Amino acid sequence: MSETNAPTVRYVRDAMLPPQRPPVSQIGAARWLRENLFDGWISTILTVVAAAVTVWLAMKIAPWLIHSVWNANSLAECRQIVTEAGGASGACWAVIRVNINQLIYGFYPSDLYWRPNLAFVLMVVAAAPILFQGLPRKMLWFSVLFPFIGFWLIWGGSVWVPVLVVVGLGLALGAVTMASATTSTLVSVASGLMIFWMIFGDPLSFALDIVGLVLGLPTLSLGIGWLWGFVPYPSIGIEAVALNPVIGGGAVRDILPVFGPAVAQLDQLMPVALQSVPSRDFGGFLISLVIGVTAISMSLPLGILLALGRQSDMPLIKGVSVVFIEVVRGVPLITLLFTASILLNYFLPPGTNFDLILRVIIMTTLFASAYMAEVIRGGLAALPRGQYEAADSLGLDYWKAMRLIIMPQALKISIPGIVNTFIGLFKDTTLVSFVGIFDPIGRANAIRANSDWQGVYWELFIFIGAIFFIFCFGMSRYSMYLERRLKTDHR
Repeated sequence: MSETNAPTVRYVRDAMLPPQRPPVSQIGAARWLRENLFDGWISTILTVVAAAVTVWLAMKIAPWLIHSVWNANSLAECRQIVTEAGGASGACWAVIRVNINQLIYGFYPSDLYWRPNLAFVLMVVAAAPILFQGLPRKMLWFSVLFPFIGFWLIWGGSVWVPVLVVVGLGLALGAVTMASATTSTLVSVASGLMIFWMIFGDPLSFALDIVGLVLGLPTLSLGIGWLWGFVPYPSIGIEAVALNPVIGGGAVRDILPVFGPAVAQLDQLMPVALQSVPSRDFGGFLISLVIGVTAISMSLPLGILLALGRQSDMPLIKGVSVVFIEVVRGVPLITLLFTASILLNYFLPPGTNFDLILRVIIMTTLFASAYMAEVIRGGLAALPRGQYEAADSLGLDYWKAMRLIIMPQALKISIPGIVNTFIGLFKDTTLVSFVGIFDPIGRANAIRANSDWQGVYWELFIFIGAIFFIFCFGMSRYSMYLERRLKTDHR
């Protein structure tokens, strides 16, 4: 036995070899090129063709970018500067420098630029605690109040208009959360009537206005100034105010068209107001952000309600949700915008001033909410039936089960579709140029119609496309970050 094993002992290594570097083809750039660009003859041909096309485009575009002109007051001056520099063509970026304010703010008064700028900064601050963890949860109160602050900063008017609206909503919400079910309903209705009685001035006028809102006619009642000659009724201590003239300013008056002595008296005691800016002065990226951010913020909760309504066991709620979703999804957005711009006024009383931007925001929100409902319904359908049964086994009612178990998982599954809808909605804000609102595309066309800049094309649309890309790419990156943060299935 020993003779058999003895010769083999000489071939057993008693020391480890020192580590050696891997082959050059297996590390670094050489490995990446081999695996991604030259992995077979088909990949090699495609790589060579793509490289040739890239070089050709670079040779064509590089001279145009190299001879860029930033300081000029017209296209003719740009071309003269390029010619003197010895170039055949060059980018006239001066059109961006000269018209940057129009592209961003439209016709918004130049001395009031600080207001939309401040509103944008506050929007970022308000969105931070919603989008990111680690921030104080108390900041969510500012997130709730920001829509009123932002709209007041941008449109202007009396500060007491949004204050009274916030107070009324706060009283109603506080009554609902602090009291029991039956008592809270009575208290919330009473507090809401009291607040609106102070604002509208007359209970019958307020009741008719509410009926008009339900029927889709926001000014069915014009207050006592319209009804006194037809339906005389006693007032109960506070003077009623007709629809016109409207007290206060800004777009809020188009949502709540009647404001009574409460606003007037508060303005007399403490006049705090900003100069009102009419909607016709809005334009550029300002209007895209206003429409896009508002529609994005409102379409998600509406989409959740529509998705739940479509899965409801109540025939009426399910039928209304299905009809709304299918009708809106079956009609192009441009058709809805033309409806909001032209046809809606025919269904309103004569003399009604229903702001065009408000109509566009409503239609865009409804359009996006229909698509959002289908995205969320897909997330709900992807959940296994056991999740619903688990919620039932815990004794949770419908709303608690949806809030605590079902909806968080469905929304997590639906994140890619939700963000995709948001991105599409933000890009679709450029369609408002067809209804007379000068968004960035509308402003670019107006600039090109100017005799000084006739012939400018690529520079304007490259700039607009770059800004939209920054916003959309940011939303895409955030959705990927959110998916990684919420990925808890394999931890």
